[in-house]
Amino acid sequence: MERKVAIIGAGISGLLACKYTLSKGYTPVVFESRSSIGGVWTQTFETTKLQTPRSVYQFSDFPWPSSVPEFPNHSQVLDYIVSYATHFNLLPHIKFNSEVLGIEYEGPSDEEVQAWELWSGTGEPFNSKGKWSITVKDTNSLSTEVYQVGFVILCVGQYSDVPKIPEFPAGKGPEAFRGKVIHSMEYAAMDFERAAEFIKGKRTTVVGFQKSALDIAMECSAANGALNPCRLLYRTEHWNIPDYYPWGVPLAYLYFNRFAELLVHKPGEGFFLSLLATILSPLKWGFSKFVETYVNQKLSLAKFGMVPEQSFHKDISSCLISSMPEEFYDRVEKGSIILKKAPKFSFCKEGIVVDGEASPLESDLVILATGFKGDEKLKDIFVSPTFQNHIIGSPNASIPLFRLA
Repeated sequence: MERKVAIIGAGISGLLACKYTLSKGYTPVVFESRSSIGGVWTQTFETTKLQTPRSVYQFSDFPWPSSVPEFPNHSQVLDYIVSYATHFNLLPHIKFNSEVLGIEYEGPSDEEVQAWELWSGTGEPFNSKGKWSITVKDTNSLSTEVYQVGFVILCVGQYSDVPKIPEFPAGKGPEAFRGKVIHSMEYAAMDFERAAEFIKGKRTTVVGFQKSALDIAMECSAANGALNPCRLLYRTEHWNIPDYYPWGVPLAYLYFNRFAELLVHKPGEGFFLSLLATILSPLKWGFSKFVETYVNQKLSLAKFGMVPEQSFHKDISSCLISSMPEEFYDRVEKGSIILKKAPKFSFCKEGIVVDGEASPLESDLVILATGFKGDEKLKDIFVSPTFQNHIIGSPNASIPLFRLA
């Protein structure tokens, strides 16, 4: 009997899911809303490159070409992903320009579903009590079609589609500003020539301090120099790591390895792993202090007032570290990037008002690199409120690894 699996998204996770289900003898169909594979790598900034060494970001059965540098740029990453899909003949299983409008489970009542323990896994990939109905819109013809499958794998990602926009008091949001306000998602969707033209000659303020904010600030500073410096408005300093090689080893190798995993307590860990993490806790502290000292010294963070209050370990445990672009602080020193800490801010006609300051930061363009609402994006794909509440809506809401059965 044919066992159909729906995979939502043709990024890296979607391609891996497709290859795996094929190897198990199932029939996968991958729905991708865009016209090509690659997920977030299909819409990036011109300066974007991989944050980790390539060997940490590699398919286990498909190594990188030896000609690719240690930190590949966005086009090299996308070429690698396309080569993987082509090599394993995954493209025939992908429906492009296919936007999933909703997922609905047809079978038991919502009350029965609430009593299930499938969210933690049962060992059985297919449930005999019902089927999943996937409503899909063809973005070219605008027609819709309903597919029925026995299993769903969500590979929609956390960092796209639903932007997180800060909330402001009435009359003090973007509507009060006479300039242009966009989210980093809109900037990434522009082709490189259009993006360069869009920021050229403008007094630009970028809000945020993660990877997107840093990359955009670098592009704005390259386009406009110190004549129209880019202001980088941030709430909290974070440990953003440079591409340095202490003892000839990429810094990322020191914390992206299996031994480092033993230093961290994990949900559901057994007694032995819990005991081991406790015993090794001095190493965790020492390692964190080494990275903090090394990065602070190499980037002269104290000179720029950018030493984070929290530890490196806290940042990396919260996934709040990113790769620091080359020459970032050189640009700060030369005046083409201006750092501005602002725990709270609002908009006015001329630009941005930082709480506690009388004069506004006059701007022509504000780019909000403030992240995405990954949970909301995931919730909205379901029709049933019961499944939505598994993600958002209760204190215990969760959906481990997006597993649906």
